[in-house]
Amino acid sequence: MKNGLHWIDFLIIAIYALGMLALGWYYSRKRATADEYFTGGRSMSPILIGISLFATLLSTISYLSKPGEIVKNGPYILTAVVSIPIAFYVVGYWLIPVFMKFRLTSAYELLEKKLGLSSRLIGASMFILLRLMWMSVLLNFAAGALLVMFELDDRWLFPLTALIGTIALVYSSMGGLRAVVVTDTIQFVLLLGGAILVVVFVSMRLGGLDWFPTEWHPDWKKQPVFSLDPYLRLTVLGVILTQTLWSICTAGGDQTAIQRYMATSDAKQARRAYLVNSIVTLVASLVLALVGLSLMAYFAKFPGALPEGFTVNGSADKLFPLFISHHLPVGLSGFVVAGMFAAAMSSVDSGVNSISAVVTTDFIQRFRPKVDKESMLTAKLVAVSVGVIVIFGSSLIEHVPGNLLAVSKRATDLLVTPLFTLFFFALFVRFSTAAGANTGAICGFLSAALIAFWNPLFDQENSLSFTWISPVALTVGITVGCIVSRLTYRKTASASPELEFKDE
Repeated sequence: MKNGLHWIDFLIIAIYALGMLALGWYYSRKRATADEYFTGGRSMSPILIGISLFATLLSTISYLSKPGEIVKNGPYILTAVVSIPIAFYVVGYWLIPVFMKFRLTSAYELLEKKLGLSSRLIGASMFILLRLMWMSVLLNFAAGALLVMFELDDRWLFPLTALIGTIALVYSSMGGLRAVVVTDTIQFVLLLGGAILVVVFVSMRLGGLDWFPTEWHPDWKKQPVFSLDPYLRLTVLGVILTQTLWSICTAGGDQTAIQRYMATSDAKQARRAYLVNSIVTLVASLVLALVGLSLMAYFAKFPGALPEGFTVNGSADKLFPLFISHHLPVGLSGFVVAGMFAAAMSSVDSGVNSISAVVTTDFIQRFRPKVDKESMLTAKLVAVSVGVIVIFGSSLIEHVPGNLLAVSKRATDLLVTPLFTLFFFALFVRFSTAAGANTGAICGFLSAALIAFWNPLFDQENSLSFTWISPVALTVGITVGCIVSRLTYRKTASASPELEFKDE
């Protein structure tokens, strides 16, 4: 065991960071309009777009929490892979063909076309709040993991957060979506390669693959296939349902996803990009599960390798960063830490670019039509402002209770399904009205917040399971929205042509 990171590791990390900045500078030298800045010229490779979408949605939270979740609670979380083909069919053959009929910069322009200005503003505002919380959460956790690896105390948390956020902010604001997609692809190679290296090295240290469990570990609690107990943390069907809804709602309501469809040439290429995303998600989920299982076996065989006060089960979320910094050979540690940087930056750069597109399109240009739509100055100023807000907002995340997975769900899932509710009414409910869609989305958000923060709100000892957030929020939102739409519906001709749901 070595004492933390070597100077060679820090050199590799520095080279990675400088490389990301160099790519941002390279793409900033190319003359481009604001539309190209946000959509990459609408002709980008579906393979790169698919990888970029995966890298955006993975983040450091999943990179660290999935191995820790496997160590602490067993392989139940792996049942989420069942949702991948379901989500691909719904997104690829129902949602993407509809979105690709409209060559939009912001997804929320579509809400105004179908429901009116109020729905557009509510949708855009929900997205901005969602991504600001998301980026704040992941920056906080990425910096926290680096504290463990760098062996620093908590006073270094904010400087590390600012460092990660600033680097991602600089290259994404300089180069636009093309820089984001290219750097996301490089970051994907780093983060997946780093996880594979951990599995390979553990296997070498343990003399083969005997570490793979063949029976249920005594520290893992057995979870039922299905239960109506609202306090039960996980069930098999609950995990599958929650992940399916999250994937569909994110792909059908989140600007970071829809913006990437718009960066391809047509619906077929956009569907191909989502297929790449689905395949990569499956591979990465399996690799991260192997990381968790291998680390559990490694520290069980070498308990003396754990610092004082650490246990395999009680410190599950910290085993991955601890192993990277103290047990990988010099040089490999730097490579894997760069992968962790990559996981954080790939979400921050996409979030900054997407929020900039929404703020510029849905607010500035919508209410100030005289603003030069070809100028990128406004977009870059917005991007810088977003980055600063996220860096300072990350310091508030530590007040949300729970482990990595639970905190990310409670802090970010509040708006995923309510946001999709607006698009559901805009695209699939013929009698929908702005009042119905807006009311449904707001009620969905309130129900999600009630579940997420049940414990502090009602001073309860146990929190409601986060797996109930998406199903309940979507059910409440659609039910309330349909009732209100029926009450306010007037049989008038639509201002926009009827949408035909067919493959293109």
